Amino acid sequence: MAGNGNTDGEFSFSAAAARDALPRITTEKGAKSTTSSDVCHDDTASRGNFQTIDQLHSLQKKRSAPTTPLKEGGGVVMGTSGPTTPVSGESMLQSVSASLASLTRETGPKLIRGDPTSAAKVAHVPQTPTSVPAADVSDSSLKFTHVLHNLSPAELYEQAIKYEKGSFVTSTGALATLSGAKTGRSPKDKRVVKDETTASELWWGKGSPNIEMDEQSFLVNRERAVDYLNSLDKVFVNDQYLNWDPENRIKVRIVSARAYHSLFMHNMCIRATPEELENFGTPDFTIYNAGKFPCNRFTHYMTSSTSVDINLGRREMVILGTQYAGEMKKGLFGVMHYLMPKRKILSLHSGCNMGKDGDVALFFGLSGTGKTTLSTDHNRYLIGDDEHCWSETGVSNIEGGCYAKCIDLSREKEPDIWNAIKFGTVLENVVFDEHTREVDYTDKSVTENTRAAYPIEYIPNSKIPCVGPHPKNVILLACDAFGVLPPVSKLDLAQTMYHFISGYTALVAGTEEGVKEPKATFSACFGAAFIMLHPTKYAAMLAEKMQAQGATGWLVNTGWSGGSYGSGSRIKLAYTRKIIDAIHSGSLLNATYQKTEIFGLEIPNEVEGVPSEILEPMNAWEDKVVYKDTLLKLAGLFRNNFETFRSHKIGEDGKLTEEILAAGPNF
Repeated sequence: MAGNGNTDGEFSFSAAAARDALPRITTEKGAKSTTSSDVCHDDTASRGNFQTIDQLHSLQKKRSAPTTPLKEGGGVVMGTSGPTTPVSGESMLQSVSASLASLTRETGPKLIRGDPTSAAKVAHVPQTPTSVPAADVSDSSLKFTHVLHNLSPAELYEQAIKYEKGSFVTSTGALATLSGAKTGRSPKDKRVVKDETTASELWWGKGSPNIEMDEQSFLVNRERAVDYLNSLDKVFVNDQYLNWDPENRIKVRIVSARAYHSLFMHNMCIRATPEELENFGTPDFTIYNAGKFPCNRFTHYMTSSTSVDINLGRREMVILGTQYAGEMKKGLFGVMHYLMPKRKILSLHSGCNMGKDGDVALFFGLSGTGKTTLSTDHNRYLIGDDEHCWSETGVSNIEGGCYAKCIDLSREKEPDIWNAIKFGTVLENVVFDEHTREVDYTDKSVTENTRAAYPIEYIPNSKIPCVGPHPKNVILLACDAFGVLPPVSKLDLAQTMYHFISGYTALVAGTEEGVKEPKATFSACFGAAFIMLHPTKYAAMLAEKMQAQGATGWLVNTGWSGGSYGSGSRIKLAYTRKIIDAIHSGSLLNATYQKTEIFGLEIPNEVEGVPSEILEPMNAWEDKVVYKDTLLKLAGLFRNNFETFRSHKIGEDGKLTEEILAAGPNF
């Protein structure tokens, strides 16, 4: 039931052999156009009204009230961080030089460790003479590039504030920064190299997020990114890990041009110890973030000045034309969606927490469903809020941090996130008072997609290391704008697979560019924008693991009741928390159930602390005729969406596919 291809999960690298095997890059005329599939984009947002960089920066700081005295040159006291991670020696520089090597030259750039403005010159990696003709030597090959390797948050603060316009320390000690023109991901500009292997392994075509590019076009973009990075006086290099499971972790290297990007990844990936850095060796995957530099629009497959390219064969990712840091996070998530199933490990777009007795719950849900809110529970340990793996030994967080939305954030609604915004945290695209540096989380002048990136240990009840036993409950969250799904229903295995593949919710204002009114949407596996294989492969792995471990599936509606959006009301968070508590305690398994029409969902007759009249959606509607029409409308949307997956067989006899189809709405 796992994905096709090699299952041993081992990686082998030879930079020299890889370069020798690659064709020389040639330039072709014209540019091939490609279009994006209809994929749910869960974190893009309309940007503010700015046309120039200066206008963008003017939005970041709000004018103080006239009565507030303004002082020039006021100092800001920042908190202290942990000990600076020591930089490994010449072997690290040689490794980074190999990563930054052009594919058309025999050596990488000349590197020197440390800040170029520092008076002290530290160890550097020399270049050995090559046979490259003098005519091919450029000025860039004569210069040194300074490597700032695994800097501490304090050092990255200094770099950002000194050299990156738009970087400020807020009143709580966080680093406020701007991501430039792009304030969300650019899924239409994401490309995946289609080669002999990925052509048969990956999900291509209708509904897929994977838009193809060829190897040569990737190499053109890689060369452009590497040349840009090598032209700089300094680059930031992060060597870190993905996956808290020590037997299945992945070594990643991120080469970037901004301290903001380096601090973001410092927070979001798993941080290596000094001993681990000394023996880090060759990374399993490398990101070249040259986001300040555009791609060449005459390159094949380019449709804008932005391109986010993944080459699974080379284990590399190239970013051009966007400084939005979330591209790195979600790009690596897509890579894990490819690598982990090869090891029979299920990669999941989910939150995860654990009770005091060791009972683990997974939370699936798109933006606006409450996944982060519900998985962060003071009475339970947080394993992670977004990306996880489910292996033969249990669950593990892929990341080392959290990436939380900040729009309308308040201490009362989200105390843990509020308190996590302190020294070391990156605040993206927020607006703050120019004098007090207090952030106004309601201000959408730059974008509605404001974010905070912080280490997971900033959450008081986080479980370190972020691993746990097998899940007991699998909770699928949906924000139903139609108001016809019950607040909670128990799912059998086939229904769990059906609703997992469907990934239904409603896009609400602020989660996708151009969306001002909620609309129904479907995102396979609750994260179609990031998956690599066909959704049924992940669903089959989920069903297999749930069956083996005796886990129960639940569908929880955090959306509307008593009517659709505009006429009904949003289900109270307090009620949803009572439902989740009943799932965790196991009391909901002992309830009596009745089956709904059309969707055939099992709904409890009673949940402690929740009004019984809202448990059956029809009872909460005044107009039963409109309710029935709306229910049939939503059922039709489910059926139409599932046509994409109807022809895909799971298993040799396709029996599982028939069971999944039968678990859908019946009308």
